[in-house]
Amino acid sequence: MPRVVAENVVDNLGFYDQHGPVAGSPSLGELLKYVGDIRKEENGGETPAHQVLEMISETSSEPRALPFVLKFSNLTYSVKVRSKMALPGWLGGRGDRLGGDPVGSEGMFSRSKVLLNDISGEARDGELVAVLGASGSGKSTLIDALANRIAKGSLKGTVTLNGEQLESRLLKVISAYVMQDDLLFPMLTVEETLMFAAEFRLPRTFSKSKKRLRVQALIDQLGLRNAAKTVIGDEGHRGVSGGERRRVSIGIDIIHDPIILFLDEPTSGLDSTSAYMVVKVLQRIAQSGSIVMMSIHQPSYRLLGLLDRMLFLSRGQPVYNGSPTELPLFFSDFGHPIPDKENRTEFALDLIRELEGTPGGTKRLVEFNKAWQNLKRSRNAMTTGNETPTHGLTLKEAISASISRGKLVSGAGANNGTNPTSMVPTFANPRWIEMAVLSKRSFTNSRRMPELFGIRLAAVTVTGFILATVFWNLDDSPRGVQERLGFFAFAMSTTFYTCADALPVFLQERYIFMRETAYNAYRRSSYVLSHSLVAIPSLIILSLAFAAITFWAVGLAGGVSGFIFYFFVILASFWAGSSFVTFLSGVVPQVMLGYTIVVAILAYFLLFSGFFITRDRIPGYWIWFHYLSLVKYPYEAVLQNEFDDLVKCFIRGTQIFDNSPLAAVDEGVKSRLLQSMSRSLGVNISSTTCLTTGVDILKQQGITDLSKWGCLWITVAWGFFFRILFYFCLLLGSKNKRR
Repeated sequence: MPRVVAENVVDNLGFYDQHGPVAGSPSLGELLKYVGDIRKEENGGETPAHQVLEMISETSSEPRALPFVLKFSNLTYSVKVRSKMALPGWLGGRGDRLGGDPVGSEGMFSRSKVLLNDISGEARDGELVAVLGASGSGKSTLIDALANRIAKGSLKGTVTLNGEQLESRLLKVISAYVMQDDLLFPMLTVEETLMFAAEFRLPRTFSKSKKRLRVQALIDQLGLRNAAKTVIGDEGHRGVSGGERRRVSIGIDIIHDPIILFLDEPTSGLDSTSAYMVVKVLQRIAQSGSIVMMSIHQPSYRLLGLLDRMLFLSRGQPVYNGSPTELPLFFSDFGHPIPDKENRTEFALDLIRELEGTPGGTKRLVEFNKAWQNLKRSRNAMTTGNETPTHGLTLKEAISASISRGKLVSGAGANNGTNPTSMVPTFANPRWIEMAVLSKRSFTNSRRMPELFGIRLAAVTVTGFILATVFWNLDDSPRGVQERLGFFAFAMSTTFYTCADALPVFLQERYIFMRETAYNAYRRSSYVLSHSLVAIPSLIILSLAFAAITFWAVGLAGGVSGFIFYFFVILASFWAGSSFVTFLSGVVPQVMLGYTIVVAILAYFLLFSGFFITRDRIPGYWIWFHYLSLVKYPYEAVLQNEFDDLVKCFIRGTQIFDNSPLAAVDEGVKSRLLQSMSRSLGVNISSTTCLTTGVDILKQQGITDLSKWGCLWITVAWGFFFRILFYFCLLLGSKNKRR
C-alpha cells in the first residue's frame, strides 16, 4: 500500500471538506478520512481489500503517524500453593528461601507465592519486545497478564493502551495470543488452515477473492510459499517442519492484522535457523504497525539483533528493561561489565542465575534497575518533554487511524460512538457463517482420515452380524420371547457403547477450541451446533447399517413400518449416546479417565434399564436411576414395537409349561395337566388357546407408562439435553484464564 505523507496531501492536492477549504492545518483524523475517501473512489465506491503494509525503512527519519503505547504498571500476581509441614523457626525450621524469593505470607498448610512482583514497563507499535529469564522467572505469566489471561481479581496493577484502561472485550478484538504449543488440525494444508482462519476472523463483507488474496499475501509474509499445499501433519502423517508449523500458528492469529500480538516462547523447540526465521517474521509484523511482545528463553546472537526492547525477569521481579544496545552499559554501571565477543543475553542470564544462588539474591540488581530506569526516564523527560508521546491521539482516534490504514480488519468499521469498544464488533461473522465454516473444516479434516469412521462402521457392522447370526430367525415361542428380550437389551446397550469412540474427538480439539474462542474467532454456541450437525450423517449411516443387518435376520415384527421405527430408535440411541459422550469429553480432561467413566455409567444404565430387573421390582431408593437410564427408553420403545399387538399370540396351550420344570414332560401328560387346570378354574383351555399376547408380555416387563413414540422422543430429548450441558461446559470451563 503506498504511503501517504500528510504534507504532500495538503500541499499538492489541497484539503477541502464538503463546504470548502479547511482553515488551518488539518487534523490527523481529517487527513485519514480524506485519504480513505480517495481510496474508496479509486475502488469504485467499494472499501479496498486489506493489503500487507509496506515495510518502513529502519533508516527513515519520518515520524510514525499512528502511535500505540501499551503501558503496564505495578503488575503483581500471586497464587496459593500447598506447603509442607514446616517446623517453626524456634524449633530449627528454615525461614524464607535463600535469594530473597518473595513467597508472600505463609500459613500452616498453604502459602502465597508471588509470580509477578511490581513489574512496570511499556511497549510501542513498531517494536519487538522480548521477555527473558530462566525457567520459573515469570515470563509466560507476564505475557498472560498483559493478554488478559489472568482472572481480574487475582492480578493487581494496571494495563493501559495510549493511557486508557483496556477493556477485556476490546483487547480480544484488537490483539492476538500465540500459544507455545502448535495447535493445528493435522490433515489440513497450510493454505487451508490460513483460509479457515480468514473465514473466521475476516468479516462477511469481504468477498471470497479478497480473503484469498489476504491469505496469499500472508503466506508470502510468513515465508510459507513452498509449503502452502503441504498438510500440517502429526505423528502418523508426514507434514511441514517445526519452524513452518510455528509460523502457521502465528499466521492464523494475525490473519486480521491485530494491533497487539502476544507470543509465549515462539522459538521453543526450534533449531537456530528456524528460530531466526520466526523472529524475523515477528519483526516484519512489528514494523507493519503492531506491538509485538514475546517470551523467549535464551536468544542467540543473531536473534538479539532483531529485538528492539528486552525485559529480564528474576523470580517475578524485573532486573533490566531497555534496549539491547544499552545492556553493556547497564551491567558495566552495575559493576559486571560484559566481556568482548560474548553473547550479551547469555552473560546477563548467567549472572542472574549466579546472583539467585547467593544469600542476597537479585535484590541488589532489582534495586539498581529501578534507580537506572528512574534516571533514564528523567533524562527522556528533559529531552522530549513527554515520556510516552501519543501525538495527542485518544485510543479511539488511534484505532480509527489504524483501521483506515488497513489494520484490524476483523469486521472493523467506522463508528460514531465515544467508546473504543463500540468501534469493533465482538465477532466478525454471524452465527450461520461460523457454523458453515466450522462444519466445512470438520468434514475436510475427517474426509482425509476415513479410517476413523471406517473402523467405527466396521465395529457396528460386525456387532450387527454377530447378533443376527446368534439370534437368527427367532420364533414366537416362550423361549423366542426371552431371546428377543436379550437381543433388544444387548442391541440397545451396544449402540451406546460404540459411541465411546467420540470421546477423543473434542479432547483432541479442546485446546484449538480454547485458542480460537479466547479471541472471539467464533461463538461457543456455533461450535456446539456445528459439532452436532457434523455428527448426524455418520450416525444415520451407522444406524441404517445396524438396523438393516439385524431386523429381518432376527425376524422382528412390524414389516416396513416396524423397520422404519426400529431404525429411528437406533438413530435416537446413537444420538443420545454420542451427545452423552460429547458432554463427558467437555468435563473429563483425559481420554483413559473418560473411557473408564463412560463404561461404568453405561453399565449402570443397562442394569437399571428394566431388562435384568423390572421396574416394579427395583427398590424405591434406586427407582430414580431407572428413569435416568438412557438405555431404558430405547429398550422399551423397541419392545413395544415388537410386542404391542393384541392379536399376536406368544404362548398357546401346553406352551405354558415351557419355562417350568415340566417342560421335559411328555406332551400327553401336559395335555392332561391342562385339562385338570381347566376343570379347576372353570375355563376351557385347549392346546390352541392363546394364554399370553404381546400386550401381556409388556405388562409382565412393567412397560405400561409410556408409548413407543413417547420413549423415542424422550431418547431424542436426552441427546439435546446433553448437548446443552456440553455448551455450558464450554461456556464455564474454557475461559483459559489463571485464577
